[in-house]
Amino acid sequence: MIINAKGIIDINNDTPLEQDEFFVDTNVWFWLTYHRANQNGNKYQLTDYPNYIEAALVLGTKLFRSGLSLSELAHQIEKVEREIYKITTNNKGLKPKDYRINQSERAKVVEEVETSWEQVKTFGRPLEHEYINEVTTDLALNKMGKQALDGYDLFLMEFVERAGINKVISDDKDLASVPNIYLFTANKNLISEAESQGKLIVRKI
Repeated sequence: MIINAKGIIDINNDTPLEQDEFFVDTNVWFWLTYHRANQNGNKYQLTDYPNYIEAALVLGTKLFRSGLSLSELAHQIEKVEREIYKITTNNKGLKPKDYRINQSERAKVVEEVETSWEQVKTFGRPLEHEYINEVTTDLALNKMGKQALDGYDLFLMEFVERAGINKVISDDKDLASVPNIYLFTANKNLISEAESQGKLIVRKI
């Protein structure tokens, strides 16, 4: 893997600054806001990212979110809820589309997504004013309870670039291929690779 990012920063060796402006990836919001995230996350993901975000929130650091993260967050939450349901009902062959038409389970999923998304909206500032806005995401969330649809379409880095933000918090190593950003991560494999390529940065604070 060739790292094209300007630099990789290990969040465990970094402290957020009040003047920082971060775009927060969906996976981080998932571990921060979804109370069953421990069903689909490693220990470091469940602790390192929330700790860093909480430190940023205390300082009043600007955290940005994308309206498009709603579709990915909903997908991840539905996946966990479906796996729990499959185990509790001993229905290992349950398919996503069949799970979505179960009205009582659908209501539970929608409630979980709404709870997480409200937190995301509280913690993060909307990134896209012209492309995706509060009205659009709220309408999509409302439709989720009425339609068995799955949306999973991400153009996040395009929005980040247009907004002039170059600091991204994520566990996704694929984002290391994006030029002109600094990737703040706790992903040990990515951190090790960045060190070998001379791309690991320690900020002077």
